[in-house]
Amino acid sequence: MILEARKARRPAERARRAGRERRAHEARGARLAPPAWLVAGLRPATAPVPWAAVARAAVAMAAPLAVGLLTDQVAYGALVSMGALSGVIGDTADAYRMRIFNIAVPQLFGALGVTLGTLVYGDGWTAVAVLTLVALVSGMISTIGAVASVSGLLLLLNAVVGAGLPMPGPWWRAPLLLSLGGVVVLALTLLGWPFRGRVPERAAVAQTYRSVADLLEAAGRVDAAEYGEKRFAVTERLNASYDLVLARRTREHGRRGPLVRLLAQLNVVIPLVEAAPAVHLRGRGLDRRIPAAVRELADAVERGETGSRGKGGARGEGGAGLGGFAGLDLLPEPGTPAERAVDTALRRAAEVVHHPDPDVSNVDDRLGRPAALRVRARRAARNVLLSGSSWRYGLRLALCVGLAQVLVSVVPVERSYWVALTITFVLKPDFGSVFSRAVLRAFGTALGLLVAAAVLAEVDRGWWDVPVMMVLAALVPAWSAKGYAFQTAAITPVILLLSDLLNHQGFDLVLPRLYDSLIGCAIVLVAGYLLWPESWHTRVGARLADAAEEAARYVECAFGGDTGGDHVERVRRRRRLYRDLSVVRSEFQRALTEPPPTGARAAAWWPVVVAVERVVDATTAARVRVNHGARQPGPAEVADVARELRGLARGLRGADEGVLVAVRVELPGDEAGVLAPVRREVAAARAVTSPGAGAL
Repeated sequence: MILEARKARRPAERARRAGRERRAHEARGARLAPPAWLVAGLRPATAPVPWAAVARAAVAMAAPLAVGLLTDQVAYGALVSMGALSGVIGDTADAYRMRIFNIAVPQLFGALGVTLGTLVYGDGWTAVAVLTLVALVSGMISTIGAVASVSGLLLLLNAVVGAGLPMPGPWWRAPLLLSLGGVVVLALTLLGWPFRGRVPERAAVAQTYRSVADLLEAAGRVDAAEYGEKRFAVTERLNASYDLVLARRTREHGRRGPLVRLLAQLNVVIPLVEAAPAVHLRGRGLDRRIPAAVRELADAVERGETGSRGKGGARGEGGAGLGGFAGLDLLPEPGTPAERAVDTALRRAAEVVHHPDPDVSNVDDRLGRPAALRVRARRAARNVLLSGSSWRYGLRLALCVGLAQVLVSVVPVERSYWVALTITFVLKPDFGSVFSRAVLRAFGTALGLLVAAAVLAEVDRGWWDVPVMMVLAALVPAWSAKGYAFQTAAITPVILLLSDLLNHQGFDLVLPRLYDSLIGCAIVLVAGYLLWPESWHTRVGARLADAAEEAARYVECAFGGDTGGDHVERVRRRRRLYRDLSVVRSEFQRALTEPPPTGARAAAWWPVVVAVERVVDATTAARVRVNHGARQPGPAEVADVARELRGLARGLRGADEGVLVAVRVELPGDEAGVLAPVRREVAAARAVTSPGAGAL
């Protein structure tokens, strides 16, 4: 019996032993596996290949080399190609007018940079002082916006190149040739303007309608996380579309024309966006014909279709008068306030989309038309000079570039400009985490150097440079969309090949460039990351606190007075709030790429991000219900919710990252009122953000 019992226990013991060994093996494998933030950075993003940009880059950067070979001025051709590379990097806009601005303005700063660098070439400590000062200015102006960021990049980049490489004289020739490269890219970009003048704007507005259709389709049918992703996509599309259309509106002041019509089409989609939270909180999805009708409107916007329609617009008048949009006759009869809000908004959108002329009462810029250029320039200058963040970033960049220049001045480093170039790219403020960029820069440079080594070792200098440059240049826009490491891998061989055409070092360039890149990354990690605690702490909490305070003001604006406040002001506040939350999400994604413990602590903020977004959604849904017959909440109830949101903001500012302890929060009020869902979401947000029962 004992032997039989032992035999019976042996399989179970072997199974337990095998389980322990398997778990130990998995634990060893987990320890040996690369960190998640590194894997995420090296995983290529799923982005379509921009074939038009690929073709432009290949032609714009290879053609100058061919001309240089024909005229026996290869150095001139290399400089023009280098300027074209700057134009390719800056060509990030969609609308043609904005592309002129995005390419031309950075080229002016790049020309100034190479001029300053050329003037101090070979001057030792003078070059150190000038490049450090240029780095300070570059970092400070980079905080203004996207175009200023690229301008600051090219200012410092070309100054470093001018101070590190011999340029053909006189002093004005190098900036002229570099600017000519930007002109080539700009000319190729504008070739399609006569044929596709307003296509980018129409496509952006149409994509906004499609994202709204996806949101309405998901409302009430999916979980909160998936719905949140759809709403975030709508916010991103609205931001991009308004930025695109309103940027054009700075020069068009009339109340007629294609851009006014596009603005009216954007404005009229906002009630559909506002109705989506009400549908989702109801917990029951919409009829499938409703998102299908919104997609029909998107197709009409993209094609620029118009129709004619008489006055009216009541149910039963038919959609046939709306440019052939018969889908309105097939829509279901609305029963709930949420459904009535969607139905009303959809019919109004169909009327505006298909009407040949926009309703002049609905073309006001909901986010406000951009101020005059001189006003914006004055504001930008004031913000740069008085903002602590611009000074901190400028000083970080200046410190790193200054240390690099001092190092290469004291220690003989051949062609040392590459150290400062590495710092310039890694410390860009809008490229993501400084730490992960430094590591990914090393990986990308190593991959790019492998490509450059093969080219410099196997390809003879001469006419073979032209087809090689066409291939390498085409990779820049194609790989830039895949991630920072891939962009670095694409740009590195291009710059090396162009540098070789200027200094004729050949294969001997490869290993020094790798050492220089590693030195630059080390300087960034120490002087640009470890010495600045703000760079290795997340800023999610502070920005969420700002969003919570704005949410309190939004609640007061949405239900202020007898009529719920001014409608346009309410829309502006809601749009601004969703835009702020979009920035919070971006900051959260950046924080996740930081190494432990910062990345792990950042993950604790995700429930808070979702909670604040749900508060805003619940407020919007409550306003929709009031608009369609629900009772207006009393001033005391509104004040209670706003007070709790401000308490949430104070708690977020004082919360210790990663130490979020749930507490029970009670918000008294009418459970049958429209603000009941808002109170529940506020209570949930307070619960997950409180570090202790008495912290708030």
